[in-house]
Amino acid sequence: MQKSKDPLHGITLQKIIEALVDFYGFDTLAELINIKSFKENPSVKSSLTFLRKTDWARKKVEDLYVRTLPKLSKT
Repeated sequence: MQKSKDPLHGITLQKIIEALVDFYGFDTLAELINIKSFKENPSVKSSLTFLRKTDWARKKVEDLYVRTLPKLSKT
């Protein structure tokens, strides 16, 4: 069986958001990705709700996660 080369394979959206929040915090996330759920009363739950409905925002979050992965593995 071949291992997937997709860095998002097997990672839930919740895990992605939690990792980004742990690494950047909601303030920095709001600067990097301009979405309301990162700016006003931010929470993982509200972010999940929004990102599951909004493909363009989810793509930005996933792209940021992939770019951040090398930094996450160093910590």
